[in-house]
Amino acid sequence: MKLLRVGTAGQERPALLDAEGVLRDLSGLVADIDGALLADEAALGRIRAAADRGELPALDGTGLRIGPPVARIGKVVCIGLNYFDHAKETGAEPPAEPVIFLKAPDTVVGPQDTVLVPRGSVKTDWEVELAVVIGRTARYLESAEEGLAQVAGYAVSHDVSEREFQIERGGTWDKGKNCETFNPLGPWLVTADEVPDPQNLRLRLWVNGELKQDGSTAEQIFPVGEVVRYVSQFMTLYPGDVINTGTPAGVAMGRPEPKPYLRAGDVVELEVEGLGRQRQELKAA
Repeated sequence: MKLLRVGTAGQERPALLDAEGVLRDLSGLVADIDGALLADEAALGRIRAAADRGELPALDGTGLRIGPPVARIGKVVCIGLNYFDHAKETGAEPPAEPVIFLKAPDTVVGPQDTVLVPRGSVKTDWEVELAVVIGRTARYLESAEEGLAQVAGYAVSHDVSEREFQIERGGTWDKGKNCETFNPLGPWLVTADEVPDPQNLRLRLWVNGELKQDGSTAEQIFPVGEVVRYVSQFMTLYPGDVINTGTPAGVAMGRPEPKPYLRAGDVVELEVEGLGRQRQELKAA
């Protein structure tokens, strides 16, 4: 299923995009798309059954904002340097273990919402990523297979980053990763049953119409199941938590001088195969 949330920020309603591309209203069945729903197999089954029977009312999507596909996210866990080519372009050795950092859940916005360039920023950068949405509580998992079994679905994520804040201002990466609007997510949460191989997905990103990133999750150093297993050794994952699994090569930081960092007025578009497409216009904060 392709689950999404539509409406003005803070007032989104749950919806489904059916096989014919028709937007369907889920508000008569569920209150929202959140961790509680993703952990409830019976409720998800009722949605599937209603969709199969054609019982869900159509929604007119004209002019309707698409919000993040998951509400009330507990945490956003990110994996750094998780593609061989991205590690190489940044001059880093491929890590022996996954690099983990966190983004605040309030950085998450809709897939077409404005992204704000922080005040004083000169190195705002792009990163297309595969996001994993957790569907079961996970702690101390023992195998990558167990890790995959905890996944409710997948989404497109834009891990916007400010490289000066991240690398040159001291401390950890958090300063460059947690600016307002720095994690567009969606448009859809595609349930795991519709993504048979998360290690075979193409990721692409364009800036002002120019292709900047073109990679595949096949190039991940640590695949999805191993990422979930590994993270569960250090923190408990709960339904509705999100893991950004890293970005392929092609970011501004990895390009020759003068590096083409983002500015107000730029337009970024990105997609992950089968998971939909995002588009953001950048504005000054």
